[in-house]
Amino acid sequence: MTDATLVNRPAFSKIDPAGIETELDRLLDQCRTVISSLESVDTPSWELLIQPLDEAHNALSLFWSPVSHLNSVMNNDELRDAYKACLPKLRAYYTELGQNDILYNATLALRASSSFSTMSAERQQQIDHSIRDFILGGVSLNDTEKTRYADIAQKLSALTTEFSDNVLDATNAWSMTLNDASDLDGLPESAIAAAQQRASSKGDSGYRVNLEFPSYMAVMMYATDRKLREQMYTAFCTRASDQGPHAGQFDNSGHIEQLLKLRSEKAALLGFNSYADLSVEPKMVDSPQQVLAFLNDLVDKAQPQAHREFAELEDYARQSLGLDSVAAWDVAFVSDRLKKEQHDLSDEELKPYFPASKAIPGMFAVVGKLFNLTITAVNDVDVYHPDVQLYCITDSAGRIRGEFFLDNYARENKRGGAWMDVCATRQRIGDVIQRPIAYLTCNLTPPVGSDPALLTHMEVTTLFHEFGHGLHHMLTQVEASGVSGINGVEWDAVELPSQFLENWCWQRESIDMISGHYQTGEPLPDELLEKMRGARNFQSAMQLMRQMEFSLFDLQIHLDSTAQNAAPIQQTLDSIRQRVAVVPVPSFNRFQHGFSHIFAGGYSAGYFSYKWAEVLSADAFSRFEEEGIFNEQTGRLFLENVLEVGGSRSAMDSFKAFRGREPDVKPLLRHTGLAA
Repeated sequence: MTDATLVNRPAFSKIDPAGIETELDRLLDQCRTVISSLESVDTPSWELLIQPLDEAHNALSLFWSPVSHLNSVMNNDELRDAYKACLPKLRAYYTELGQNDILYNATLALRASSSFSTMSAERQQQIDHSIRDFILGGVSLNDTEKTRYADIAQKLSALTTEFSDNVLDATNAWSMTLNDASDLDGLPESAIAAAQQRASSKGDSGYRVNLEFPSYMAVMMYATDRKLREQMYTAFCTRASDQGPHAGQFDNSGHIEQLLKLRSEKAALLGFNSYADLSVEPKMVDSPQQVLAFLNDLVDKAQPQAHREFAELEDYARQSLGLDSVAAWDVAFVSDRLKKEQHDLSDEELKPYFPASKAIPGMFAVVGKLFNLTITAVNDVDVYHPDVQLYCITDSAGRIRGEFFLDNYARENKRGGAWMDVCATRQRIGDVIQRPIAYLTCNLTPPVGSDPALLTHMEVTTLFHEFGHGLHHMLTQVEASGVSGINGVEWDAVELPSQFLENWCWQRESIDMISGHYQTGEPLPDELLEKMRGARNFQSAMQLMRQMEFSLFDLQIHLDSTAQNAAPIQQTLDSIRQRVAVVPVPSFNRFQHGFSHIFAGGYSAGYFSYKWAEVLSADAFSRFEEEGIFNEQTGRLFLENVLEVGGSRSAMDSFKAFRGREPDVKPLLRHTGLAA
């Protein structure tokens, strides 16, 4: 007999900013009432202790997740104010929960009870994680320390939100309207048409460029006007800082300093030497020192080649483009020209073959073939923007495994970047299973005029990446919410499925499924595919060194900061750049002021996770290289041993169950062209 399914889709159209805080208060009162009842449980069991709180938290999450999502993708003053008013209440509640001695002791008693050994592995894992989280939540602190911990949690929550808001506001604040198409000389016709469409949407004539990523990158890669590139670069890399065209207006300098001090103080309260030591506690890695060794080893392997790549770029710029030197705002432009010369390929040539109308259903077909799934659109549902579409995933037995809202295109008042977020988690509630639902969000190049959106190959790869995260969330078969889907997965392993899925953007068989010229329907020709593959590792060492710069900076400032003194941000970054950077960085660059991953996201002292997980993903894919990229048995094994188990066991155990051994770095070095 199949369990009944509970489907809890958001009612976006009914979300009224004026009523958000009142409804949150009601749900938090409901959670506190449940906690009060749990405190009197004499003999803890899963059914009496864990399940009631999971169900109360599910109701809270189903309400808050669409509010939080809308704040990121449909931001406005009214919603932002309501969101910010609620954050202190949520933070206070979760801090209270983490410091609840009675619940902690009851969970310890459950862990020590005879019933624990008879529980499923996923329930055992959730209980173990709960005990760890109580400890990291400050349950063992004295009353004075608990009060300070709660104060820190509130301030950190407010600061990360303000950091993110400043980046969004700074991005929206800058634009430039050009009078003549010749001012955008070098840009492809589609990018010029998009700039004209942008101006028209504001009631202006001419051509509007802004800091949304599709607009910014088109100028940086193709504009022959070096001054325009410099202006765009300056505006972009000084967002939310003390430099640039809006210097001081949205400045995150103070936020960064306070975040580092407070994180360090929080770590010290919990007995850790630094916030970096606290950050790795729930991760795969053992210590910050292990991470530093991993990163520095990659630096040693990539640095010589990276310097050769940049020297080659400088030679080309001087000999072919008449540039005496390569400035930061020249790198993308010169690189595109050099790639065209070396590989007879420009990113713009590929776009006609990757219309969104082909790439998206093609991606669904690739995943369908890989894991024996069917993905179909669900119409006549409540969505928050005309660009958004709901889809469902069905397995070979006809069971709906999950749903997701796909929001692809860049627009104003939408946070930059690409991400997957949880809408609803798969979990057992009484006699029913709640269906998992995800939000998949990108900022791809939008359609222009009557043409479909034409995507760069990198944008297609981004789609696959986020869909990999989504599959990890939606295909889980776990019923314990704390370890269902991506919940409970070590943060430095959470990128495994996303980076793994990117590999299908390079294979002939899958390329035929995701490509088709938007006018003729012709798949990507062999000649272009071979050029694309030949250019795959173009400047790969330079790109890896850029990731090393970000990762080392993130780890170092979280190692060096104390509660009294934040690490010297610019000095630390300059020192790391002096050691590892190969591309010149102007003194006014304030990249860190927009580094939302570590100052407003979940990657603080954990940005290394991208590269750590890439070792896992490259090695996992190497099995498909050996056995066939659509080998049915291999796909089923990855599904069963990685995607379906979520956080119900350690990521290393899941990897070894699929690969049959511990991970090997060699496939990553081979894939990035760095193998000896």
